[in-house]
Amino acid sequence: MNNKKSVISKYVLAIIAISSIVSCSKNNNPTTSNNTTVPAVYSKIYGATSITNDGTFITIKTNGVPDHKSAYYPTTNALYEAYGGTTFGGNTFVKNPNTIATQSFTFKIPVNPAVATNHAATPLGAIGVALNGVALYNQYAGPNNQALAGEIASFDKYYGHPQQTGQYHYHVEPLYLTTVKSTKSGLMGFLLDGFPVYGPQEENGAVVTSSGLDVYHGHTHSTIDFPNGIYHYHFTADSPYMNGNGYYGTPGTVTQ
Repeated sequence: MNNKKSVISKYVLAIIAISSIVSCSKNNNPTTSNNTTVPAVYSKIYGATSITNDGTFITIKTNGVPDHKSAYYPTTNALYEAYGGTTFGGNTFVKNPNTIATQSFTFKIPVNPAVATNHAATPLGAIGVALNGVALYNQYAGPNNQALAGEIASFDKYYGHPQQTGQYHYHVEPLYLTTVKSTKSGLMGFLLDGFPVYGPQEENGAVVTSSGLDVYHGHTHSTIDFPNGIYHYHFTADSPYMNGNGYYGTPGTVTQ
């Protein structure tokens, strides 16, 4: 009988030892929750319907519609506002025939953006996302690098407009963000390569111009959001307005 008890005791002790080893092994590995924590800076994208992190990409989902008034909303929408003033560059506003429509964007941007070996050109359509969930577009109006100048007059009072399918977007400074929701030097959003976009001023109030930026329309230094420094783009009053000769980093994807 004593021999049986001895065998059972040894068996139980062995199970406890194995359990302890497995437990310690689990505790030494990163947990799923740590891998999927969304960095606090992305909470500034207040127009997102969801923001997640899989450890490689930040996934941002938005409906793409502006949270400010616009002459491009249907007249039945509470945010519709007739407008006949001036717009970006002092141009007199001329409404295009398009109407804002709800979208279903999924932006996937690198968690840890890095300079690309080969800098991809930015395509037409969405190349990034603004804080209010609106798409950011490059400096061209259409294929073959059509100059934006011809359609600048169609930007509404907050410097955005919709294209043919109702996709509202900003090519230039998003005036609602720089004057109402944030400041001229504040974070405005992110491009698909994961690098942030800032307004047309530095934090000390200095106005940023294209001549002070590199060919991708950015530079590197610390910001209030990235105190250790990061490459970032700026909106400027002069062409190319937000982005130059392509992405500084390797872009993620956008689907809709």
